[in-house]
Amino acid sequence: MKIDWQGYDSGHFYDELISAPGKPRPETKHLAQYLSSLSGEELQERKLSAELAIKTMGISFTVYSDAGNIDREWPFDIIPRIIPQREWQKTERGLIQRLTALNLFINDIYNDQKIIKDKVVPSYLFEDSVNFRKECMGMKPAYGVWSHICGSDLIRDDKGEFFVLEDNLRVPSGVSYMLENRKVTKRVFPELFENHNIVPVTDYPNQLFDTLASLSPRKSDRPEIVVLTPGIYNSAYFEHSYLAQQMGVELVEGNDLVVDTDDCVYMRSIDGLKRVDVIYRRIDDLFLDPEMFNPDSVLGVRGLMRAWLKGNVALANAPGAGVADDKVIYTFVPDMIKYYLGEEPILPNVPSYLCVDKKQCDYVLANLDKLVVKPANESGGYGMIIGPQASKKELEEFALRIKANPRNYMAQPLISLSTAPILTNGNAEPRHIDLRPFVLQGKDHCVTPGGLTRVAMRKGSYVVNSSQGGGSKDTWIVVED
Repeated sequence: MKIDWQGYDSGHFYDELISAPGKPRPETKHLAQYLSSLSGEELQERKLSAELAIKTMGISFTVYSDAGNIDREWPFDIIPRIIPQREWQKTERGLIQRLTALNLFINDIYNDQKIIKDKVVPSYLFEDSVNFRKECMGMKPAYGVWSHICGSDLIRDDKGEFFVLEDNLRVPSGVSYMLENRKVTKRVFPELFENHNIVPVTDYPNQLFDTLASLSPRKSDRPEIVVLTPGIYNSAYFEHSYLAQQMGVELVEGNDLVVDTDDCVYMRSIDGLKRVDVIYRRIDDLFLDPEMFNPDSVLGVRGLMRAWLKGNVALANAPGAGVADDKVIYTFVPDMIKYYLGEEPILPNVPSYLCVDKKQCDYVLANLDKLVVKPANESGGYGMIIGPQASKKELEEFALRIKANPRNYMAQPLISLSTAPILTNGNAEPRHIDLRPFVLQGKDHCVTPGGLTRVAMRKGSYVVNSSQGGGSKDTWIVVED
């Protein structure tokens, strides 16, 4: 059975490929025509080819469960998502503007706190943040940048406008899957790359290396950079090893590093100790250094914070950067952009309600069945409730959590997430999606062309997280004729 776009209907949602039944958008016309020219058997062959490629390439992720950790092959849909370059250029500017302001905020919070003194952001918000690190007060990292790798989640509303849903500033993951999705698509649909002018994504490992190198406290053409991983049982271990390999740097665990009496970090090697300049750490703050944070941590390096605070090693992202990762702090990002940059935000936030504000909290509690409520510091879709899809009992239980700790919750209306077609049962069906572009900031800025499109594989679901059954797509930024 061939794909029939006449029978494809996304309802009132903005669809990335089809503007109305049977009518592809101008930038997706060639892709839609090509897909509908393939027979059902040919489409199934391409799908099986993608699954085999993912298995052969070892692209996997780990799901934590009560029954133990489960390694799964990466869920991938073969129909790519297309965004025209003219539209992406504005989004790219908005992402750079946003990360610039967020880094100015973090640097301000750990130094002069002007934004607090000027009453733009209330002090209790960051003082109560579980990601605020008083140990970082007075620190001035290179270029004043704390979050060097940021993944901001974008969604489109029913008019097709991009909104920022949240900012991931601690250890954002997913970029390796963005890169591997492109490789798989090239294997499955090589002919499409001859007829579309697609902006490549392959430069990312070089851009990441250059960003990390720019942070080195020692001037060198080839500073010693390492990727610090918690180990093979971490859900993102595939990404840690992938990025280290692609950058040509060492992948290390805490036991591979030592802080010597000169407060510098060294890597154990068969040639003896070798000094390390930059650590791309994929370990949470509290496990980084048992000397300063969790004394029971066996993942980190004793004395690492001491070395960083003395400027002898760079850490990316810097400890304490998560203070701006807080979903309550997120609501103030438009104010930060105006305060620090004197500009209007290019990318809008999703309208939000703060439960710490009594009037707004009363509204949230009265409209819980219509809102999405999130905890301030969870990720991966955990700890949240989607009101319109929750039972009465679940709503009642969640209301008690909000009343017990209103600072920990914020709410947003259920945005009509855009859809894109996935191949299922031999036909195309719409599914909700989001987009996680990755932004780098060191000496310079870089933004990935597109990013990781995450897909809610279940019909009607809004949950796109891979840990909860979501999948992904290749994302094309296409240069138009």
